[in-house]
Amino acid sequence: MNEHPLFSDFPLAAPLIKELASRGFDEPTPVQRGVLGQDDWDRDLVVQARTGSGKTLAFLLPVLSELASRLFPGRQTVKALILSPTRELAQQIAQEAASFGRLVGIGTAVLVGGMDMDRQISSLRSGVALAVGTPGRVLDHVKRGTLDLSEIETVVLDEGDTMLDMGFRDEMEAILQAASARKRTWLFSATIPQEVTAVCRRFTTNPVFLSFDDESSQHSDIVHKAYLVPSSQRYEGLVNVLLWERPSLCLIFCRTRSDTADVTERLQKEGFLAMPLHGDMSQRERNTALSSFRSGRIPVLVATNVAARGLDVSGVSHVIQLGVPESLETFVHRSGRTGRAGHEGTNLLVLTPAESSRFKFMMRSTQMKVQWLKVPDFQEISVVQRSVRQEKLLAVEPSEELFSWAHELLETAGEDPTALVAKLLASVTQDEPKGYRLRDSLLQELERRSARREARETPSGRAGFRRPSEEQKKDRYPGSGVSIRIAKGRRDDDWSVGRILGALCGALGVDRTEIGNIKMRETYTEVQLGPKALSQLNSGGRLRLADKGLLSGEGGQNFVPRLGSAPRRRRFDPSGRKIDDGFTKASQKK
Repeated sequence: MNEHPLFSDFPLAAPLIKELASRGFDEPTPVQRGVLGQDDWDRDLVVQARTGSGKTLAFLLPVLSELASRLFPGRQTVKALILSPTRELAQQIAQEAASFGRLVGIGTAVLVGGMDMDRQISSLRSGVALAVGTPGRVLDHVKRGTLDLSEIETVVLDEGDTMLDMGFRDEMEAILQAASARKRTWLFSATIPQEVTAVCRRFTTNPVFLSFDDESSQHSDIVHKAYLVPSSQRYEGLVNVLLWERPSLCLIFCRTRSDTADVTERLQKEGFLAMPLHGDMSQRERNTALSSFRSGRIPVLVATNVAARGLDVSGVSHVIQLGVPESLETFVHRSGRTGRAGHEGTNLLVLTPAESSRFKFMMRSTQMKVQWLKVPDFQEISVVQRSVRQEKLLAVEPSEELFSWAHELLETAGEDPTALVAKLLASVTQDEPKGYRLRDSLLQELERRSARREARETPSGRAGFRRPSEEQKKDRYPGSGVSIRIAKGRRDDDWSVGRILGALCGALGVDRTEIGNIKMRETYTEVQLGPKALSQLNSGGRLRLADKGLLSGEGGQNFVPRLGSAPRRRRFDPSGRKIDDGFTKASQKK
């Protein structure tokens, strides 16, 4: 096989290859080449590859192709199982599996916690060949008898190291033992610690080990920069970044079609030559936009992910991603539109301060180097623009006709030559975008966020706050409570610890002393409630929180508010029995 094979060079189902081509995925990533290039897909595999390397398609494509080659469309039994550590990741995988699977008649069931059990059971009974889920919920279905693993042929463990870190080893082993008739076990993991090696030794047979470089080496010719812009002035920040970076050919990615249209309209009003590319456009409009972009007549193309999937344009100097990408894989795929064919490229992100935290969390497991910069201000842009204009002006060789015209202007205008040159410069630059004053607004926002963070981290330093004595703590909190989960997290820009605290106190009718630790996660927040707050929760407060769209579920974790950090949650008691995930019995009786 040649050094740079295409997807069509591998024994994949024809509809899958066609769909890949329509998305612009012609050449597989290194991890995809490694898996698809195996002589025998029935061999056990252990693959070390990081998130964003394209590993999802690396296992989905061969699994779906194998299923499609032996199964007839219609009612099926589960033949393949994919385990993922988190609900969000499992849902992403299932969505991709369903998208490709429907092309070859393969149905997919999603088995994750926090979703309706009856609907999942109905999906399994309808007859599907592929199930994607988290270890806890999958094992729950096995114990209920709603998922039969006796006919499973393939088990894929995605992010095996993360599943073990999250305490799912017992569930993983129970599932693998129940699926003892499987032909192949594929494990994908960013790292291969001893725990992963132990699982491989016990549940795989003579596996093939594959290891791939991380994402930072896949696009070594791309420079990554993240510009911080004020939350209320994202479009203005984009304008300043464009004026500062001065791209020759730029592809801007937006989340939605409406965002694409809005950004294009704003840029056009600023004087930029820009066109949109989204799904609502006719094929003729799309072709016109792509032709104009490729030729350079329109140097800025504003597109959605879907619309740009089939885009292959050489010479793209800059990619700009507005806001946080949906996933690390999306970030990597977008950035790969520049820096092609040995050319250097620049990948830019335009982020608000709140979005920057979410993006850093997304990038935590990668080794990519990202330059963090504050948005350039009007004054800095003016200096650069003046320098560029002057350089271009002095490089011009005027004709004899223009020299003659210049003499006539000096004679007829009767003005000082300096004043006349100033008028000419004003005429030349009046329609050019000049940028915005944004630095002060950004610095003020960063200072406010820093102050709020310090207030959360050092409560004893807040004005008017007095840490209660140990005796006061004992008197105030004679009982214990539970931890609840609020459906707002760090990625919800408008929500902070302070706002969540205020919302809880208002909905439950208690003061702040009844609220324990508040821990914001990426997509949710864990909050500990004192006895009085818990009583209010069970007396109608739950409904009030649900009406506000805040209540996500209960954690069942006992605690004594503000007496220190909560004990680490244990998934199993000393006898080996799994701890209940609902409210404690004591709290259920109230």
